[in-house]
Amino acid sequence: MDILGTFWLPLALEAVLATLVSGHVVLHKRDVRAAIGWVGIVWLVPVLGPLLYWLLGINRIRRRAVKLRPGRLHRQPGQGVPPVEPAEVTAAVEPAAAGHLTALAALTGRIVSVPLTAGNAVEPLVGGDAAYPAMIAAIDGAVATVALTSYIFDHDRAGLMFADALERAVRRGVNVRVLVDAIGARYSRPRITSVLYERGVPAREFMRAVIPWRMPYLNLRNHRKILVVDGRVGFTGGMNIRAGCLTAGGRPPDIVDLHFRVEGPVVAQFVDAFAEDWVFTTGELLDGPDWYPPLDAAGETFARGVADGPDEDFEKTRWAIMGVLTRAQSRVRIVTPYFLPDQTLVTSLDLAALRGVQVDIVLPARSNLRLVQWASMAQVPQVLERGCRVWLTPPPFDHAKLMVVDGGWSLIGSTNWDPRSLRLNFEFNVECYHAGLAARLEALAEARIATARELTLDGVAARPLPVKVRDGVARLFSPYL
Repeated sequence: MDILGTFWLPLALEAVLATLVSGHVVLHKRDVRAAIGWVGIVWLVPVLGPLLYWLLGINRIRRRAVKLRPGRLHRQPGQGVPPVEPAEVTAAVEPAAAGHLTALAALTGRIVSVPLTAGNAVEPLVGGDAAYPAMIAAIDGAVATVALTSYIFDHDRAGLMFADALERAVRRGVNVRVLVDAIGARYSRPRITSVLYERGVPAREFMRAVIPWRMPYLNLRNHRKILVVDGRVGFTGGMNIRAGCLTAGGRPPDIVDLHFRVEGPVVAQFVDAFAEDWVFTTGELLDGPDWYPPLDAAGETFARGVADGPDEDFEKTRWAIMGVLTRAQSRVRIVTPYFLPDQTLVTSLDLAALRGVQVDIVLPARSNLRLVQWASMAQVPQVLERGCRVWLTPPPFDHAKLMVVDGGWSLIGSTNWDPRSLRLNFEFNVECYHAGLAARLEALAEARIATARELTLDGVAARPLPVKVRDGVARLFSPYL
């Protein structure tokens, strides 16, 4: 009896454990294949199966983010901004695209739950040589407030230019707040936040942990790039603050990038995104007319800020992209440094191409992240075989991010086409409705295509077998890249 008890008791405990874990799988796994796979592992691999599920199968990213970032504390997104009806965007886009883009404006409004704004001006700034002087000039003109957040803010020639301008603003009595991601702050030594602090500039690091092994929340990074001056002039895009974006000694920059200067009512939504990150990091509430002044119309672009992250704003950009792909009628231009879309996004791109939409995806021929590039090469056949076109631009490394659809809708901001940006990081983008802006952005995409090499299915198939295996193995890690 003792022998039988010794034999059956562990089996009974394992059965109870497997049943409990299987229940969790069934309740929380949306993908049927993933659910079946985990249930099989849990039952066929005693003890180790449930342990693997606990370690790898539970998505803790969103749960941690929601716990770490409680509900919005100061105001609702877009509060005080006059709402715009989606039908009004017809005045800003080509007549041929007006109908379906109006429907798109209504769709993204329901996804994002932030009002569309009218009367905005959006100016593309190509490269650090254009963007940095414009940003520094705005800081030098500040009279009340400056809010700046960046994923990377290096302690180098470019970073010190900004540090000098921020210090000058503080000395003039301007309320300055600087937020740098704790991982991005470590790209250079000494950290720029230490330099700013010594100069009297209020600067903090997002998700900084004093104990090294508690560091990160590696997947909860603040990848946003936002500058707002006096609550009236905003800058956003994909550009970090680092010397590699500047020309040096007559040599071209190491990094090609794109940023935007924005004026108009949508700038209040820039402040919303920064203020929420700041109050989470420091506990300080940013409110009042210095941060939120009345904003008059400055242009003809309809725009909406899209804050995205693994919290209340989970996957909003991804859903918005899928929505616009279902609505696209003639052409889609995508420029991104990293291309690792999940299967649903791949299907959306393929369906657009199969409907006759011309889909162009522009990627750098040589990435700064080799593993990501290898994984991307293993994935691009899925879009090539359905009619999408993929273009590889020559060096320098192109870090720009933009998406233009049907000559009227544009998406600008910080999000890359990879799982880290679309699911795991805090991002900020702006959707814009304006034919003139879309034409300018399409021209930037087409200029890249003019110098690029088209990637074909035959070219991908001609890779040596060891390279295909390497790329295929790298793709297995794509959910974590």
